[in-house]
Amino acid sequence: MPIIAASSAPIWAEGNSHLTFWHETPTENPRASANELGEYYMLFAEKADYPGPYDTAGVPQLDYHGKIGRQYNPIAIAQYGLGNYNLFLQTGNAERRAKLFVAADWLCSHLEPNARGIFVWNHHFDWEYRDPLKARWYSGLAQGQGISLLLRAQKESGDSTYLDAAERALASFHQPISAGGVAFTDDRGDLWFEEYIVSPPTHILNGFIWATWGVYDYFLATKDQWAHDLFLRAVETLLHNLDRYDLGFWSLYEQSGTRLPMVASSFYHRLHIVQLRILHRLTGEAAFARVADRWEGYTRSRAKRTRALLYKSVFKLCYY
Repeated sequence: MPIIAASSAPIWAEGNSHLTFWHETPTENPRASANELGEYYMLFAEKADYPGPYDTAGVPQLDYHGKIGRQYNPIAIAQYGLGNYNLFLQTGNAERRAKLFVAADWLCSHLEPNARGIFVWNHHFDWEYRDPLKARWYSGLAQGQGISLLLRAQKESGDSTYLDAAERALASFHQPISAGGVAFTDDRGDLWFEEYIVSPPTHILNGFIWATWGVYDYFLATKDQWAHDLFLRAVETLLHNLDRYDLGFWSLYEQSGTRLPMVASSFYHRLHIVQLRILHRLTGEAAFARVADRWEGYTRSRAKRTRALLYKSVFKLCYY
């Protein structure tokens, strides 16, 4: 996900950048079950109504402007499909169902082996991060959310093609980064799923959590014990490290390793809170709810909001 501060609400209009897709208000889906595969855990309703651009098949594209231009982003396509899946289950609308399968079919046809033979969804454009990401680059976040969509497409259609693709994508969580996967085990034995594949890894919080939900969804869909064990290891990593993301007045976006910490924007801070509340529902771990409550309390303090904004501004001046 892009590291840019969000406005208070998205404004859909022709000519907007890719940021208009990403920055809807993070919203938990109260209809999602913690125990069976059904509606996705976040609503993604505004993303489901993304006004474009689209290609001729109806697959959403994002406009990055400049040299990058219009591109397919597998994370955006998965979230678009998940939002439409939620709305299909809520309304029975056939158009929503069709959009789900447009996104799922694109993911099936664009899952491809990387240089190590691991099947991934590539981004076919360069991206500026701490270490520039050169096309073709892949992401643990894309892997997790792609799996989450494909499993729901399989459940709705009964077509094993979607499950087969999800199984191929899941292999990336079993392999370390050095072997072409998205997993990293630190010197304390904690297991991470990396949104951006860089060295040293940065442990982006929102991407790790979303990736972890993809592993959990695979367990719900298949009862695969290995996926369940992998999910539990990721949960333990979060429980061991949440304090490292807490500045005492705001949350961190990542463990950047820079002298000045990478403070989350207001959008990502809110997203972290929603994700932690969902993790509490999925796991029953009280620590997730406690931290979510604490971080929500930070948002009610004008002084803490201002301090976070200043930190964020200085970080961008120093490192971007």
